[in-house]
Amino acid sequence: MQQSIGFIGLGTMGTGMARNLARAGFPLTVMTRRFEKAEAFAREVSGVRPVRTAEEVGRASEVVVSSVPDSPEVEQVHLGEHGTASGAARGAIVIDTSTIAAEAARGIAAKLAERGIAFLDAPVSGGQKGAVEGTLTFFVGGEAAALEKARPVFQAMGKRITHLGPSGAGQLGKAANQILVGVNLMAVSEALAFAKKAGLPLAALHEALTAGAANSWALEVLGRKMIDRDFKPAFAVKHQQKDLAIVLKTSLEKKLPLPGVALVHQLLVALEAEGRGDDGTQALYTLYERLGGE
Repeated sequence: MQQSIGFIGLGTMGTGMARNLARAGFPLTVMTRRFEKAEAFAREVSGVRPVRTAEEVGRASEVVVSSVPDSPEVEQVHLGEHGTASGAARGAIVIDTSTIAAEAARGIAAKLAERGIAFLDAPVSGGQKGAVEGTLTFFVGGEAAALEKARPVFQAMGKRITHLGPSGAGQLGKAANQILVGVNLMAVSEALAFAKKAGLPLAALHEALTAGAANSWALEVLGRKMIDRDFKPAFAVKHQQKDLAIVLKTSLEKKLPLPGVALVHQLLVALEAEGRGDDGTQALYTLYERLGGE
């Protein structure tokens, strides 16, 4: 018999993840900030029951998956009034796919453990495309036994599930991922801005670059969007900034300088100052255009 699953947060990432869980045949209870959105999702996807509170999700589920913006929301949906911990039975597992500070993940895990609930911090990489296609990468922190019990749930949403250690380790793994994502974003923006200023045909150059040693996901996907001037958010500037702020705070605690991260963070601040925090991160390219006098 399939495990009963709860899902909290039907946003850019959560909608695709929840849809894949339903497609895999898991009985699914969903809750999001606006009940009408949960109702609409249930009408579109068979086997889904919408509810109004996280407590109801917890009561109905052996495993609860959450995908919400930041640590205050994670704490609220699991530990707050009418949170999942108020309804979940001992032995339940919470998988949180949000990107939050490792310290916050450890604190939430400890409080849930007092109620007999296992917590896996499992932030993801792969973007909206990966969420829709079920090809996400999960960085997992928490008890190995809980991960093994919940592995079929992970496998319905992603292709690579890597256990990195105790609570908080998943968040640290995601922080390393965001260092690479941020610096790659800056590199692609610089390369294409340079090429445009030099008068090169960007589409032809993109084809050449993606076939060589310079290739990366950022070049393939975000570079193509830059050339097409598609700045719609698959991953918004404001969300990248939240993640990079976590990285920089941790780097200060560890006394490790990260000048590349600091620079891309400040460049994205310039976009936010222009009111473009809701644009996709590929909008960084337009800042380079303006710096170059275009």
